[in-house]
Amino acid sequence: QVQLVESGGGLVQAGGSLRLSCAASGRTFSSNGMGWFRQAPGKQRELVAVIVSGGLTITASSVKGRFTISRDNVKNMVYLQMNGLKPEDTAVYYCATGSHGLGQRPGDYDYWGQGTQVTVSS
Repeated sequence: QVQLVESGGGLVQAGGSLRLSCAASGRTFSSNGMGWFRQAPGKQRELVAVIVSGGLTITASSVKGRFTISRDNVKNMVYLQMNGLKPEDTAVYYCATGSHGLGQRPGDYDYWGQGTQVTVSS
């Protein structure tokens, strides 16, 4: 069993920044991919960014140039730095991990956090 706990969400004005953190515990593996997904009301869960232990990343086109994913394999932490936030970024953000490398779909991941709400006001 792997436990994932997100933190850092909140309310921010458009153009502002937030840094999300995800702490992993339990039976974790540094070789597993770790990613961020988000889900807005009425929409499917979608990829934000994913990273593997070697540092390779995939970032959704909607957030490229604004969001950056990073990983600390020693601490079993993953981060999402969110800059230039827009109202359309409003969603629940989820941390996930799995053994499928740079997986881009929710089904590629085995464990999920509870989610943290990010709300961007105009």
